[in-house]
Amino acid sequence: MNIVKQLSRILFGLVFIFSGFVKGIDPWGSAYKFTDYFNAMGFEWMLWAAFPLGIILAFAEFAIGVAFLFNWRMRLFSWLGLLFMAFFTPLTLWIALKNPVTDCGCFGDALVISNWETFYKNLIFITLAIIVVVNRNWFADKVKSKLPAIMSIGVFIVYFGIVYYSYNHLPIFDFRPYKVGTNIPEAMSTPDDAPQEIYENIFYYKNKNTGEVKEFTEENYPWQDTMNWEYHDMESNLIQEGYEPPIHNFTIETPDGEDIKDFFIYDENYVFMLVAYDLFKTNTKSQSEINALAHWAMDHGYSFICLTSTLPDEAMQFADTNQAPYEFFNCDEITLKTIIRSNPGLLIMKDGTILGKWHYNDIPSPEEVETEFINE
Repeated sequence: MNIVKQLSRILFGLVFIFSGFVKGIDPWGSAYKFTDYFNAMGFEWMLWAAFPLGIILAFAEFAIGVAFLFNWRMRLFSWLGLLFMAFFTPLTLWIALKNPVTDCGCFGDALVISNWETFYKNLIFITLAIIVVVNRNWFADKVKSKLPAIMSIGVFIVYFGIVYYSYNHLPIFDFRPYKVGTNIPEAMSTPDDAPQEIYENIFYYKNKNTGEVKEFTEENYPWQDTMNWEYHDMESNLIQEGYEPPIHNFTIETPDGEDIKDFFIYDENYVFMLVAYDLFKTNTKSQSEINALAHWAMDHGYSFICLTSTLPDEAMQFADTNQAPYEFFNCDEITLKTIIRSNPGLLIMKDGTILGKWHYNDIPSPEEVETEFINE
């Protein structure tokens, strides 16, 4: 039984640390997930709280996990862990049943699991939490020094430093499909042997003599017996999901709606892409550095463009106000938020491969770009 107790505490702690860490290093990703939930539930009035709630949830998970792992103040944190699971287990059951979002976001972008898998996982972890709560005094009596407290506080300090850095720059680990090193054309392609979607078609035919509506399959539906049966309805049920490429919704559209992404993702030269999902919310503190880099890039024959979801007329107003020398093209807002966690953010590509990404706080100078990429 002692082994079961300890394993319950350690497993619970490790998973909570992982969950809190991957969400903590991507604070905007957590905020976007809360935004998805609020929009799905009709709580648009709560959108202002998406970012702070993302930060609070990530730290709460991380703190509970650290306390469990180091056996620190278990009389308090065991109850917090159980209360946490008591709230989220029924919530994830509702999400699994109603499916308001396809990904719960419990492990950020590091590990995507289905809503039902999330609920089953929570059933296991609420059981572990109950075991720890029941034995909280036994765990507390095992602590004979201040070492668990010192280790926990030390880990918290490191955690806050990493979260602060990730917020002001970019996440220290990038789990999204547009990470550095990704070749976009390859990530958009489907392997020849990839599984295909398989549907089961159910046909409903009405008997002309009795009025009965009967269910048929593709093998036996009476499409030729028009004397006795007439078509009533049909439904298709997905019985096998097909392969979905990591990148499947990337477009670069002109103001006329023409998708010209191939011009850039197959360019054998360097391509500079400024990503600003919303120009009304974009930070302009680095605009002079961006303009200088854009002038340098275009003077050297490289493409420099901006991708935004803002309307073309409004993008032109932004360009006039900020003396932006580059062209603006349209892209889906969610895609842009996925590409980079910065508004604006910059990436460099060549032959469709992402070579570098920068937060607006870290826009490189032309000299830095030449040193790192051009003259390598």
